[in-house]
Amino acid sequence: MSAEPIAAPNPITRLSAIYPYFLLAGCMLMWSGNWILGRALHETMPPIAMTFWRWTVAALILAPIALPRLRGKALVLKRSWPLLLGLAVTGGAIYQVAVYFGLRHTETVNAVLLNSASPLFIVLATWLVDGERATLRQMLGIALSFAGVIVIMVRGELSQFAAFRFSIGDLAILAVMPLWAFYTVMVRRKPQEIDNTTLIFIISVFGLAALAPFYALETAYFQAAPLAWSTAGTAFYTGAFASVGAYLCWNRGAELVGANRAGFTTHLMPAFTAILAVLLLDEELHPFHAVGIVTILLGVWLATSGRRKA
Repeated sequence: MSAEPIAAPNPITRLSAIYPYFLLAGCMLMWSGNWILGRALHETMPPIAMTFWRWTVAALILAPIALPRLRGKALVLKRSWPLLLGLAVTGGAIYQVAVYFGLRHTETVNAVLLNSASPLFIVLATWLVDGERATLRQMLGIALSFAGVIVIMVRGELSQFAAFRFSIGDLAILAVMPLWAFYTVMVRRKPQEIDNTTLIFIISVFGLAALAPFYALETAYFQAAPLAWSTAGTAFYTGAFASVGAYLCWNRGAELVGANRAGFTTHLMPAFTAILAVLLLDEELHPFHAVGIVTILLGVWLATSGRRKA
């Protein structure tokens, strides 16, 4: 009797290959709404308060799921708390406060354009930390998608690019890009015993602990968050979607495809922001929107479609 042939391992399906990019695209969509809200409420909602209540809502949503999963993991938390605290402070506290502060002092156009530089910082961080170098294909993808960003930002007229003025808000957003790069690279080093949902809960709690004294000072001496339905709605959206939903998608997507490729999808944000502005703010869709969005998508595809080493 002849032996049965050994079954070949299941090949990677097309769906499993594009699944991480669905996660990352969903993350960019939720973050685009966050940036629009941050700018819309920049006069009434102070940056630390907006970040504090954002993570408060996120912690409350995740607590029933995460707390049971943390039982018996005291030794894991004791061993890895410096990394977890670093992730919370860089990606959860300082970065978000700087973004909301920047949106108080600059236009959304400038803010999103500067945020689109984050893939360059992520490429540098992965090289410094992991020794991973970007390929020529990836760098060409960055250049192409960034060109699409510029087309949208200048409304199809390149002469307007010279009219951009950079303020203290622009500098604040640019200054924290290395922190976000650090978060993206280091999040893959989380302990295996802590799943993604529990990680976001820990980031929420640690972030709140770091923000609490500064939130108290901001409320007492600078500006207090108003008690209004807009405040509650903003806290719910930023907590449930821009924090829980987006960070779950980002962390899992970055874990599956690597920090470099995840960073390239950041260029989807200006495209989503333009679409949301049309749908929510009754702005008109122009040909330059279509050109910019198509160029961005081509650049992201170019940067992420190459073969990746195991």
